Parts: sequence; structure tokens; C-alpha cells
Amino acid sequence: MAATWKTKWGVRRVRRDNPTIEEALVAAESLAQEPAERAEIAASLMGLPVEEVQVLAAKHAAKTRGRASLVAGRTRAVVVEYTRPRTIRPTASFARKR
Repeated sequence: MAATWKTKWGVRRVRRDNPTIEEALVAAESLAQEPAERAEIAASLMGLPVEEVQVLAAKHAAKTRGRASLVAGRTRAVVVEYTRPRTIRPTASFARKR
């Protein structure tokens, strides 16, 4: 399901998809140390049964050959926009000299 709206820079669209197995495992890797806990977290993120995710995680671990998945290259681009908080600057007082 994608929401679209028009901005002054053109049409914008936000995708709300379930994460891929790699994305879910990277997120779970930073939250848990045990492989069973990682599989549970990834399963909840993906909306799949834990047993199915454990099989996919084993295949993914064999493919990465023990390297950290945070270092592996990404195939999907993710854009995060940051808006600076507004700050109030003190104004200079222009007091008259007497």
C-alpha cells in the first residue's frame, strides 16, 4: 500500500512493505545476541512463522560466511530525512546611548 501526495518538488510516495530477510536479520542482529532470539525478532518484523525464518537465517548465514551483515553491501536504497529543530536566536538589543 503506497500513499501519494503532491509537493512543490513533484509527487511523493511512501512504501510500507515488510522488510526483506536481510533487513530483518540486520535489525535483529543489533537487538539480540542469541540466534534463536534473532529469529524471533526477524519473524515478528516480517510477519512469518519462526521456523520459516530460522531456515532463511541459516541460508543467509551460510551465504555471508560468518561476516557481519552490517558490512555487507545493500541492494535497496533507504532515504532518511532529517529536519533541523528550530532554534531561537537572541536578538541584539539596540539600546540608545544617553
